[in-house]
Amino acid sequence: MLISVYVPLIVTVVLSVLAPRPARRLAPRPAAWALACTALVTTVGWTGSLALLAFTGIAQIPEVAAEGRWSVPVLRAENPVHLTVAVAGALVLLAGCVSLVLAAVRQVRHVLWARRECARVPGDGELAVVDTDAPQAFALPGAPGRIVVSRGMLRCLDDEEREALLAHERAHLRRRHHLFQAVWRLAAAVNPLLRPLADAGGYVLERWADEEAATHVGSRRVVARAVGRAALASSSRTSAPPALAVTGGAVPQRVRALLGPPPPRRTLPIAGGALLLTLCCAGLANAASDSDKMVDDAQRAQCAETIAHVDAAGRPAHARVRFCCRHHRPGERQG
Repeated sequence: MLISVYVPLIVTVVLSVLAPRPARRLAPRPAAWALACTALVTTVGWTGSLALLAFTGIAQIPEVAAEGRWSVPVLRAENPVHLTVAVAGALVLLAGCVSLVLAAVRQVRHVLWARRECARVPGDGELAVVDTDAPQAFALPGAPGRIVVSRGMLRCLDDEEREALLAHERAHLRRRHHLFQAVWRLAAAVNPLLRPLADAGGYVLERWADEEAATHVGSRRVVARAVGRAALASSSRTSAPPALAVTGGAVPQRVRALLGPPPPRRTLPIAGGALLLTLCCAGLANAASDSDKMVDDAQRAQCAETIAHVDAAGRPAHARVRFCCRHHRPGERQG
């Protein structure tokens, strides 16, 4: 446990630093899935390791040890984690849990807001055109979702660019990109080190929608023009709607990518990330197994000590079991 409990923490730090940059250069669809898997696995590994570290400290509290029926001296002897590290792990875990609850509340409010907006926008179809001069275009997730475009935005684009814009927003809805966003936001709430990964994920989602729009209209340059003009038209706005929008992400990089060839599929970065995630899971599993063995040894030691005290007092055999834990001697039955 001395080494394995820290493996998920190290893997999380490494991926939070290394993963965002290559993800921006990969084909956007596999990159989005890779970042989502990375966020999920590293969050579980991070939380599990912190929980194991916190347990090693809590288990040494005499009242907790008495309830669990294990020997504190044996636990301390077998536990290589310093109490200060265990306390720090417990505090970080507590802060992450509080942050997760707050982020979940914000996410629920966002979903409710989207549903209210879907109900308020005019019309019953997928597309809703609002009568305002402010250039706006975004997708509202829901069941079904809606695409909201203002007349001001439509006036800024020609027919081909309008088709590209609608194809972009339709890709957000069809691929359920809001679920990817929710995963990254919640993961970053638990572990702030994953915020760069969440930022890269937002860019990848916009690139994914760009590529699908380019496939739909049959021209990457048309989509690049639509993205650029929509961004210029919206640049005077002070705030953006909390929804997936064609003007989201790093617009210059998106336009540059659209003016070039489609990104090739690279398997090496994804394979390397998968290897690190496997190492994260293996480290957590090994640490959990070592922790369970450590507790079993401490319980057996406490059981042996209790039996020795009962034997020294000349108590009958069935009393040994009554004062002992579940790890009693073979052949003895509880009476």
